[in-house]
Amino acid sequence: MPMTSILKPSWNVPTTPDHGIYLTQINRNTKAHMNNSTINALLRTRLVYLYIFLFCISLLGIAMYMEHVMMLEPCPLCIMQRVFFLATGIVALVAFIHNPVARGKLIYGGLAAVLSAAGGGFAIRQIYLQHLPKDEVPACGPSLSYMIEQFPLRDVLSVMFSGDGNCAEILWQDPVLGWAIPQWSLVGFVMLAAVCAWQAIRKQPSMP
Repeated sequence: MPMTSILKPSWNVPTTPDHGIYLTQINRNTKAHMNNSTINALLRTRLVYLYIFLFCISLLGIAMYMEHVMMLEPCPLCIMQRVFFLATGIVALVAFIHNPVARGKLIYGGLAAVLSAAGGGFAIRQIYLQHLPKDEVPACGPSLSYMIEQFPLRDVLSVMFSGDGNCAEILWQDPVLGWAIPQWSLVGFVMLAAVCAWQAIRKQPSMP
């Protein structure tokens, strides 16, 4: 008996069209499972809090660039919006470190959403002032540092919460949509509020 006949295997891998379709379906299912696992890993509650923190820090960095490089002096309402971006970012950072579950997740997400909504209120107030007729715009006040040194705290807080004529000035507009700073700030606050509210009520993605 020839040696080649002895070594030749007695079984063959089926090569029918159905077999090829089966292997293709397995490959697709495997890839889909891997993609879902990757997405779930990136959207874990703890990591989303990190994304929120980095988003807030990025916006504050843009604000610092506009102030110190573009020499755009922030008005009282601009400063209040920065305060709430910072507060939201701090809450998100603490939540990332703490890695809360259940009630803690609801508290952190709810608090961050409330802070974002409050910051959005100051942005809306500034947009309102910027669209007032010139004869209805409040009078411009001194710089914030001067008010803190010379004015009573009550007057300083009143200006910080309601704004003055300085807040009605449009110092910058984007070249594409023509939006001013508070309009983009409002977009940021709306995005933050939505994501933070989702964080508060969402279920943790399952991991394989």
